[in-house]
Amino acid sequence: MIAPHGGKLVDRVLAGPALDEAVAKAADLPKLVVPDDIVGDARNLARGVFSPLEGFVCKADFDGIVANERLADGTIYTIPIFLTVDCADAVAEGSQVVLVGASDPDKAVAILNVQEVYEWDKAAAAASVFGTSDTDHPGVAGYLARGDYIVGGTVDLIDNDRGAFAAVNLFPAETRAAFEERGWNTVCAFQTRNVPHAGHEDLQKTVLGFCDGLMIQPIIGKKKPGDFRDEAIIGAYEKLIEGYFAADHAFLNILPTEMRYAGPKEAVFHGIMRKNYGCTHIIIGRDHAGVGDYYGEEEAIEKFESLAGELEIQPMTIRGDFWYCTTCGRVASNRTCPHGGTEAALSFSGSEIRQGITDGNPPAPQVMRPEVYEVIRGFDNPFVE
Repeated sequence: MIAPHGGKLVDRVLAGPALDEAVAKAADLPKLVVPDDIVGDARNLARGVFSPLEGFVCKADFDGIVANERLADGTIYTIPIFLTVDCADAVAEGSQVVLVGASDPDKAVAILNVQEVYEWDKAAAAASVFGTSDTDHPGVAGYLARGDYIVGGTVDLIDNDRGAFAAVNLFPAETRAAFEERGWNTVCAFQTRNVPHAGHEDLQKTVLGFCDGLMIQPIIGKKKPGDFRDEAIIGAYEKLIEGYFAADHAFLNILPTEMRYAGPKEAVFHGIMRKNYGCTHIIIGRDHAGVGDYYGEEEAIEKFESLAGELEIQPMTIRGDFWYCTTCGRVASNRTCPHGGTEAALSFSGSEIRQGITDGNPPAPQVMRPEVYEVIRGFDNPFVE
């Protein structure tokens, strides 16, 4: 099986006597209230999703990621996982604090072992990670709104809650065990933040001709307005897999983290996380992890391919614009079909599909399975507001 990124699958989830001791200690430690997405980062750090990181990055790793896309030890890493506070004396270096989420400040989630507190250049970091200084970019705006100081240190997880979708929230050690039990030597990850249309399904089934298994792994967490809600994505995929995939070759498992919309750098980060889950391949498509017009259509593909030798997880690169062609009778693209721009080409446009769902006009069955559409329409509002 493919090795975790950096060679070690991190496990800082406390259990048994160590958990009992930490719970008792937490009762006497100061609390640090953080946004819920940072609570999610703490859980992912402890569960090994962000391996080899064992905590929120300290200055050497933060600077290395921002300047060179590498940790201080030279390991490729493109997106920093960090925690901020508003003032330098919010926590003290060498101390321990209890992380609690803003939505439930009475629940101790993790103990943060504070190693460093340091100032950061928000604008420079945002420009490097997102490739733009435009404050209309959601990632840039998010960085600029964060606190002025970063707190670096390891985390020890107390509350290992799997969340609302526990049945499809297996951790990296667990998916690795599941793949091994199924005898899958090669596993392709499919990253998504959308409900499935026929183009997605065709692509997913195509890679099963090359790999033993497919892990469909939607991002479940904070997204921008207009994206599909988590419940709609999960429900739609459960219906699609139940009716149209061979059960012994398809696997649905969420990735509980936020979309960062960092385009090429996030594509690489998506590969790093899926490598930790045990995937040997990942589908990298047009404008992967992009938003607006900030990145070129194949920029993420080119970025991933340039680093694939070191990353080890291999990209399945999908190029071209896709549609369903009624003349060809199949999913097609500008690389395979001469009927683009004609009435024969039924669009997979996300905006058109969203508008149709909003208006109650179902997409053509060649564009989206009717059963999938009905699941989505079953929600009063399937979109993030």
